[in-house]
Amino acid sequence: MLELEPLCFSSECPSRALFDQIADKWSMMVLAVLDDGPQRFNAIRRRLQGVTQKALTQCLRRLERNGLVSREVISLSPVAVQYRVTPLGSTLREPLQALHKWTLVKLPEVDAARQTFDATASETASPDGRLLHFMA
Repeated sequence: MLELEPLCFSSECPSRALFDQIADKWSMMVLAVLDDGPQRFNAIRRRLQGVTQKALTQCLRRLERNGLVSREVISLSPVAVQYRVTPLGSTLREPLQALHKWTLVKLPEVDAARQTFDATASETASPDGRLLHFMA
């Protein structure tokens, strides 16, 4: 099992903040979209159904600040901006692909666990939804 220093779980640990920023759903998906090559903002947004303009802008800024994505202004009329994965960002490709593969392979098991939990939780809840007792 992976042994982590207790500091890694501290709110003061810099690795915790970085992990938070690269492991959120939009960051992982943006990096996957950019894996196909440089993309303009609207092209990324079209690929990521459900992302708001604000959420995508914030995500791209975080990724750029962390050195995982670069932003290039293209002098067209009107001016356009495109994003690409940096060499540092490309080092995340393998672990993110492994995580994505795990989700696809394990989804049936996760769905079964959810159904079992939901069935058990509904049996132990009062009519107003409060949990009557904890099932270990």
